[in-house]
Amino acid sequence: MIVMGVESSCDETSVALVKDGKTVLSNAVLSQIDIHREYGGVVPEIASREHVKGISLVFDQAVKRAGIAFSDIDLIAVTAGPGLIGSLLIGVAAAKVIAMNFDIPIIGIHHIAGHIYANNIEHDLEFPCLALVVSGGHTQLIVMKGHYDFQIIGETADDAVGEAYDKIARVLGLPYPGGPLVDKKAALGKDLYKLPRPLIDSGDFQFSFSGLKSHVINLHHNMVQRQEPFAVEDICASFQEAVTDVLVKKTKEAAHRYAVKQVIVAGGVAANKGLRAKMTREITDVPVYFPGMAYCTDNAAMIAVAGYFKFQKTGKADDYAINGDSRLELK
Repeated sequence: MIVMGVESSCDETSVALVKDGKTVLSNAVLSQIDIHREYGGVVPEIASREHVKGISLVFDQAVKRAGIAFSDIDLIAVTAGPGLIGSLLIGVAAAKVIAMNFDIPIIGIHHIAGHIYANNIEHDLEFPCLALVVSGGHTQLIVMKGHYDFQIIGETADDAVGEAYDKIARVLGLPYPGGPLVDKKAALGKDLYKLPRPLIDSGDFQFSFSGLKSHVINLHHNMVQRQEPFAVEDICASFQEAVTDVLVKKTKEAAHRYAVKQVIVAGGVAANKGLRAKMTREITDVPVYFPGMAYCTDNAAMIAVAGYFKFQKTGKADDYAINGDSRLELK
């Protein structure tokens, strides 16, 4: 079964072809990072315009690289939400045009389901499994007892972890996107500042990163005001140690409580080398898997994989009234 994935929830325009939920035939991604860097973050109106400009190109690239025709496609899976509503609507509209033109079934996919299923490209999911979702908009622990069966057991009460990384980076004068740079500098620094580990011993699986973010911002501000010498690398290292301590401990506790067979990490922050190292080092009684680096950030291959498994479970496609939903719930 060949599934075409379409992803446009934020600032990447992507189309992919995936066979049987596993084999990536092509994965065309058009990134807008260089455009938004000038503004220090994603500007929704600009993102929408860039999707309009690039969507036809990535459809063409994906089909040509896969070496197939549109008539070979069995299903189109498109990100229906959550995300920037203007960006979502462009991807959904383009996917519907292709679906109607070539009489292909279409199915809407939750963006986070896509991130979770990115792991299936290189490692088969085994159930029950535990997914730690860490991205710019989400921080969640999700138990899956089977394919397309999501039980959210914990999430952030405020800032998502990726959002906290980007805000810390901005305060430290690092360019957008700042999260990967904080990770890189953390590897060069020392954990000198004893930062709080929010909710680390709460006994549940809830997260909170707003207070930690404010603590780091105030620490930096006070040192600047007092003209105290400091190294950005040390602040990054201290921040990353605090964040990863919380993420790893809660994930480890959840894995034991729910007796899962594997732990998977999903979302853009899954590319964080500090998190990868600590998760692998601290969780040893069950396998811990991460997507390949190319599938951590937003891409359409992960949407195609999720679409395959959703269709296999439900046996139903959506009708052409499918639309984007910026607040779509995972279910």
